[in-house]
Amino acid sequence: RPSMPQCIQPRTESEWENSFTLKMFLFQFVNLNSSTFYIAFFLGRFTGRPGAYIRLINRWKLEECHPSGCLIDLCMQMGIIMVLKQTWNNFMELGYPLIQNWWTRRRLRQEHGPNAKASFPQWERDYNLQPMNAYGLFDEYLEMILQFGFTTIFVAAFPLAPLLALLNNIIEIRLDAYKFVTQWRRPLPSQAKDIGIWYGILEGIGILSVITNAFVIAVTSDFIPRLVYAYKYGPCAGQGRAGERCMMGYVNASLSMFRVSDFENTSVPRTDGSDMFGEAVKYCRYRDYREPPDSPGEPYSYTLQFWHVLAARLAFIIVFEHMVFTIKNLIAYLIPDLPKDLRDRMRREKYLIQEMMYEAELERLQKEKNEKKKNYRAHHNALP
Repeated sequence: RPSMPQCIQPRTESEWENSFTLKMFLFQFVNLNSSTFYIAFFLGRFTGRPGAYIRLINRWKLEECHPSGCLIDLCMQMGIIMVLKQTWNNFMELGYPLIQNWWTRRRLRQEHGPNAKASFPQWERDYNLQPMNAYGLFDEYLEMILQFGFTTIFVAAFPLAPLLALLNNIIEIRLDAYKFVTQWRRPLPSQAKDIGIWYGILEGIGILSVITNAFVIAVTSDFIPRLVYAYKYGPCAGQGRAGERCMMGYVNASLSMFRVSDFENTSVPRTDGSDMFGEAVKYCRYRDYREPPDSPGEPYSYTLQFWHVLAARLAFIIVFEHMVFTIKNLIAYLIPDLPKDLRDRMRREKYLIQEMMYEAELERLQKEKNEKKKNYRAHHNALP
């Protein structure tokens, strides 16, 4: 009979806490960052083109970015998260214990009279405060780690994120101090060696932030297309320089032409534009790098400029990531975790401890040897 699979349980409380922390972080991270990742890397990427839109159940057209680009949508989403979400979190963290303590005081006045609080001793008034949640410190850590993720992962799209995080933390420090002193019971202290698995999570967020910022700059923004146009297709092409005049004609080069008569039946415009422009509109423009409808080759196929931009984006991602990781490792090597003088003192203390243990062991062995000699002589003298 085949044995049933057994669930692997953590052996120690530390392993259980690390497992619980990692699972909770991944759940909250995916839940809170799914919208930003969708806007940055998926929104408007799979909608097709005019005349050949990709539709759900052949009916609903997929959502597209703002005409100015997906970077604006991502910036607005990050602004909402860093301002409104953090403000709401601070309000809830302070408001919840305030409401609970108000209800407790109201219940005590009903049971013991209006002056019940003044008659209670200090320990009883402290006991009537709200007990600290068993995961209170965990929630504080989780909030800071998630904020660190919001601040670093999409900082290229919203450079004000670190400033808003700093202002929020300054305010939250005072709110937490007020909450710990006046709204919560005194928490029980416990000793910890370090921050545990949170350090590994911070390292992972740092690596992910480098990758996502590289993709945001290369894919979401117009930095690479503008660079390719300036050095390859613009007025300064082949001159090895780029400036304001080198970008003349960029908007026209970034737009493709579409024949209005090629619209599919579900996308045909209601009017031909003659009421606004005086004559029927035959062609329109859209953001893409595709051949015109009258191309001698395949109409609406990708142009050579599209492949140049794609190759430049991939090259930028690889170079950017390697450069940032190289600088990070170099800084980590030049600035060690422990200063040299502190490391030398720790080594000296360790050496002194080992020397003391060695001398104590030698003294113990010498005493045992002397005791054996003494016992041997006493036993020898006692023989007839």
